Amino acid sequence: MFIRHFSRRLSLISALLLAAASASKPLDAQQATGVIAGRVINATTEAPIEAAAVRVVGQELAVQTDSTGRFTLRGVRVGIVTIEVRRLGYAPVSRGDIAVSPAKPAEVVVTLRAADVQLQTVTVRPEAFPAVMPAATPVSTQSYTAEEVRRQPGAQEDVLRAVSVAPGVGVTNAARNDIVVRGGAPFENLFVVDNIEVPNINHFGSQGSTGGPISLINIRFVENAALSAGGFGARYGDRTSSATTITLREGNRERIAGELNVSATQYGAVLEGPLGRKASFFLNVRQSYLDFLFDLLGLSFIPRYTDATAKVAWRPTKRDVISALAIGARGTFTFENDTDTARVSNAQILAPQQDQYFSGLTWKRLLSRGVVNTTLGRTWTRYRSVQNDTLLQPVFSNRSTEGETTLRSDLTWNTKSNMTIEAGTIFKYANELSYDVTLAGFARRDLAGVPRPLAIDTSLTAWRNGSYVQTSWQASPKLRLSTGLRGDWYGFADDAVRLAPRASAAWQVDDATTFTLAGGRYWQAPSFIWLVGAPQNRSTVKPFRADQLVAGVTRLVGSSTKLQVEVYGKRYGDYPVREWRPQAVLSPSGFDDASTDIPFGLEPLGSTGTGEAYGVEVFAQRRLGSSPFYGQVAASWNRTRFAGVDGVSRRGAFDTPVLANALVGWRPDSRWEVALRLRAASGLPLTPFVTSGNLAGTLDFARYNAERLGPFVAADVRVDRRLILGGRQFIAFLDLQNVTNRDNPRPPVWNLRTGRPERDTSLGLLPSIGINYEF
Repeated sequence: MFIRHFSRRLSLISALLLAAASASKPLDAQQATGVIAGRVINATTEAPIEAAAVRVVGQELAVQTDSTGRFTLRGVRVGIVTIEVRRLGYAPVSRGDIAVSPAKPAEVVVTLRAADVQLQTVTVRPEAFPAVMPAATPVSTQSYTAEEVRRQPGAQEDVLRAVSVAPGVGVTNAARNDIVVRGGAPFENLFVVDNIEVPNINHFGSQGSTGGPISLINIRFVENAALSAGGFGARYGDRTSSATTITLREGNRERIAGELNVSATQYGAVLEGPLGRKASFFLNVRQSYLDFLFDLLGLSFIPRYTDATAKVAWRPTKRDVISALAIGARGTFTFENDTDTARVSNAQILAPQQDQYFSGLTWKRLLSRGVVNTTLGRTWTRYRSVQNDTLLQPVFSNRSTEGETTLRSDLTWNTKSNMTIEAGTIFKYANELSYDVTLAGFARRDLAGVPRPLAIDTSLTAWRNGSYVQTSWQASPKLRLSTGLRGDWYGFADDAVRLAPRASAAWQVDDATTFTLAGGRYWQAPSFIWLVGAPQNRSTVKPFRADQLVAGVTRLVGSSTKLQVEVYGKRYGDYPVREWRPQAVLSPSGFDDASTDIPFGLEPLGSTGTGEAYGVEVFAQRRLGSSPFYGQVAASWNRTRFAGVDGVSRRGAFDTPVLANALVGWRPDSRWEVALRLRAASGLPLTPFVTSGNLAGTLDFARYNAERLGPFVAADVRVDRRLILGGRQFIAFLDLQNVTNRDNPRPPVWNLRTGRPERDTSLGLLPSIGINYEF
């Protein structure tokens, strides 16, 4: 009740602040101007395109790119603008949603595809969507620009929550950003940030999985985010469901600029600008104020996090780009255990404290007909997770470190015969895997219900490699074929070698309609923490696979609208199973309470599970262009089933028969923007509690996934207001999450006082305000 009362008060305060901002007298945005700077490059080889014409739509401004592909448009009216890029021999492109500020230049990268590589004749009208998808992600891929990510209602400025509106992507609960793609578990998703494969890009992330409450990627540095829900090519591997690539922009090369921002949960500062004539940088530091909010709400657990991001890009020659990226974060939990009520409440919270970073040094070399991209990367996380009982005695303690160094190199080469060849390799060496874990016996029972306490202190190392080759061939003006083969070697899994063939075809019926077909085999290694839960796990847990087939049709309507229908099927094999829970496969998202089920796969596991997922998806998207309206609608019907040790096929943990997402926005002028996001989903499967006996309070696996939560429905509204004051820009927003105040059901919780399960729901209306000052 207090949370809802506080939310209503905060909503009123937010509305008053926004009204005060709108009542001020800013400089007319039509009088203020800014700068758009950037590069135009070849979509395949990344070579700079000289003499490309760049024009601002609706304004009398146009320039041509220089020999390095760079352009600078000055005197652009402040607001959200669209540019058109044309070059003889290339398909023209329309690039919208470019935010122009008087305070700092907007940096953009525009890719053009050569006309003789396209599956259509050269069009006169620039298009907002590519006519041909890259060979690495030929189907099931949606791409989002920085502005599309930033402004999405309810996303909390989190890049993962923003891409979750893509078709086929489900939700676990409103408090987490797990990406659940076509029925697969969150750990089946690959995340690549600036060519670095990152195990988890979240504060307080789930060990062995990929989700968490909030991303540590600052959306102000995101140039593009693309999610491929399946059928991706041989370049991406070691994941069986999806691949999400996040490209971070370079700092502007015009002048030193910065930002100060306050959002729903954090505040921060950004500084960026040139380093000499050939380099640029950006730097960001953020700090949460969740400790203040939680203390104000009277909660007994206090989370706090800090993160920092730095990137430097240097272009010593026209053919070379050297960049360095580092992102670090710290997350802590503290508990107030001064009352019996607080101790009981905290006894059901597993606190995932973490220190983490990932970094990469990348050298990109342009060739006469291609490009080589080489990255030396490092990921490292130190976990300090703990859960105590009501007497403050440890139930679960985890002091682990996972660190891995990677070396990746990718080549793209265009031949003279309408063929593109992609090849690459990635070596990974996990030299810092150490685990000091204890788990109480009552929280780790075997098949007969006998307590099996765990106490391990061990370390290991792990080598692995993935190598691939893929060719794409323009077989005819309308037909494009692609075939690839990927091989993965897992040195820590008995030197297992797995091959993954993949293929795709695209048939261009006319200038606007394309039929696609893609399929292949996908392998994934077990998470490292799964290997230490029982002595035999290092030999019994093997890489698992998914065979995928995706067919679809895409229709472009006008210059800024896309319609898409896809059907898919996945069949799993060698999936991890739980020996003490024969009904279940291992498919966690996050663990909130170690006393109800064994967490993180710390138990005997095998690799005999099977499963299947299939469904149909419908998607429509309109990008911001000449019309002030934009939006997208996605709807899908899906089924997922898995079989564990007992061989009985049951609902998968993320079986969601119906998913529907809608996003619509209106930008009437350069100062105001209003957007609405709607999400609906069938309730997730539910395993009820044992309610009597010595196992009371644990999950009843005799009824594994036998029940289902009620449906999830949420509506989010966001209002943005831009103000220009003294040559500086302010952006204020009001974001109302779950504006209908609906109590969306969550899995029941066990009441330690009554010894009975009780209903749990997510928070109702959650308002937040944000302010961004650019200078």
